Amino acid sequence: MIKDILTANEAITPNQKEMELLREHFPSCFHSDGSFDLNRFSEFFKDKVNVVKEGYELRFLGKNYARMLSSLDTETVIVPDDTHNNQPENASSENIYISGDNLDGLKHLLKSYSGRIKCIYIDPPYNTGTDGFVYCDKFNFTINSLMEKLSILEEQAQHILDLTTRGSASHSAWLMFMYPRLQLARDLLSNDGAIFISIDDNEQANLKIICDDIFGEENCMGTIVRATGQTTGQDSSGLGNSFDYAFVYGRHPELDIAGIPLDSHDLKRFENEDERGWYAYDQLRKTGRNDRREDRPNMYYPIKNPDGEDLYPTAVAGYDSCWRVEKKTFDKLVEEGYILWKKTTRNNEEVWWPYVKYYAEGRTKRPSPLWNDLDGNKKATREIRALFDNVKVFDYVKPVAFISRILQITPNMQPGDIVLDFFSGSATTAHAVMKWNVENKSNYKYIMVQLPDKLDVKETSQKVTYDFLVSCGRKGTLDEVGQERILRAAQKLREENPGTTADLGFKHYTLREVSQATLDKIVSFDNSSFITDTTVYDEFGASTVLTTWLVHDNYGFINNCEIIDLAGYTAYWCANHLYLIHPGLTEEAVKALIEKYNFEGNFNPQNIVLFGYSFNFIEMENLKTNVKILRDSEKNLKINLDIRY
Repeated sequence: MIKDILTANEAITPNQKEMELLREHFPSCFHSDGSFDLNRFSEFFKDKVNVVKEGYELRFLGKNYARMLSSLDTETVIVPDDTHNNQPENASSENIYISGDNLDGLKHLLKSYSGRIKCIYIDPPYNTGTDGFVYCDKFNFTINSLMEKLSILEEQAQHILDLTTRGSASHSAWLMFMYPRLQLARDLLSNDGAIFISIDDNEQANLKIICDDIFGEENCMGTIVRATGQTTGQDSSGLGNSFDYAFVYGRHPELDIAGIPLDSHDLKRFENEDERGWYAYDQLRKTGRNDRREDRPNMYYPIKNPDGEDLYPTAVAGYDSCWRVEKKTFDKLVEEGYILWKKTTRNNEEVWWPYVKYYAEGRTKRPSPLWNDLDGNKKATREIRALFDNVKVFDYVKPVAFISRILQITPNMQPGDIVLDFFSGSATTAHAVMKWNVENKSNYKYIMVQLPDKLDVKETSQKVTYDFLVSCGRKGTLDEVGQERILRAAQKLREENPGTTADLGFKHYTLREVSQATLDKIVSFDNSSFITDTTVYDEFGASTVLTTWLVHDNYGFINNCEIIDLAGYTAYWCANHLYLIHPGLTEEAVKALIEKYNFEGNFNPQNIVLFGYSFNFIEMENLKTNVKILRDSEKNLKINLDIRY
């Protein structure tokens, strides 16, 4: 487990993941010495891709370091909150709340949820100088190791270490913080998924460039401009600002933002209905600027009116104008029934005039990029204060209505889709998902990740939050605010909607770093003795090991793991994996396992996974011998024995 990860991380390089993908899909481009043949690679795309020689990219000190961080595996384990998770309202819930560093959380999630997240919303630190952002990380690199891994000079390696160990709020530090998290987020998105990233003026220019770099410029779906209801910066020499932004990126350029319901004004326009649905219409002749024949000569042509007469685009003022579309497009519109003819009065004469139909699919419209019709930050603050007995427990809260609009416009949202927020904060996203499910009888799932930062009791506002959490029987950490909000929001939704069947519970997990004492035991562990040394097992416990492995093996936090009784020994079975974690694997237990393989037709896990620290030499050899017998039997079972440390 951890020992295996530590060993694998030693060999990680900044471009490890990219090179593995290239080797998988383009093996012919690699020579026997491992070098990559760029010329041969370019031949694959000859005459298919327009290769340009010029371009631009974001460069900042620490970019390769940030890329390397995204390739390193997490050295944390997943500790389930069994007391909370087994409560009736949570036992069958498919919502997840993770307390831990989101970089570790994303790496765990990738093992089970790669390409499965439909909607990601994050509200990262804005790096305003007052939001508390200071970049630090826990990776223990030396100057020499960074120089070797990143191929950089000593001075550059020292500067990166200064940023990561002493803390910094510079632009480079913020970029180094965001880059690996966005890289991992991209890999979590489904092919038809979208990510929404809130930001303000401080880092929005840098964020746009790294998003183009990571998601692809062609996959930018637009920028939401949100009215906050509060003006900042009025005391500076510049303009005040009462807006922030949300960049929207998808996985593929052909993705379309989903529509939102028509407002009262639109409903009046879309009051006509035919077999296709509700529609509005606009005249076929171009109006406004550049509407003259000479402006668009290819759009000046005759069309037949219902009486069979030629009609040219003529302005009311009498000059030759132009149609909105060229002739071949008009013919297609006629063929598909999008042209509407109506009698109208022009120059005191009643004539036929053409219009183009515009349909409102499901009576929705494309949303405006300017969102000034939603609740602002003051309303959001009142929302959360009302839940917390009028105590201000959190600053910089987003409105529930804002997240609900994001859920509304996310492309192709389907029942059971997952919404992820890995800067969960006060858990507005979880609140919005629950509210949406209750009001729309839907069943979206959420995954929240929040660092359990300790609240500073010396700072007045944090002391208020700390005291409130303690009064609720909670620890004084930031993740506890989000969990408490989910509980209170769920209770309010139940009271307001007593018949709801929405999933209003959640399962809680904590990401725990392995202590140095445990690492020392791992390094010194020796199972060659005839006596089982369970000290490492005791440090972790079966529940933590099992949960970490289930996520690692692509079964996720929500799975169908069964408890299997092998002559008094407890094992765990999930699809293709049988997990042996507890010490005390007796001969009778091994015999029961072999009989289960031989006589139960539906029992055939192809991987037997052992927690190597729980078994002595004799137990290991006994199991290996019996598995070999199974492989060599008439049933010819293909069983892999996987011993993890």
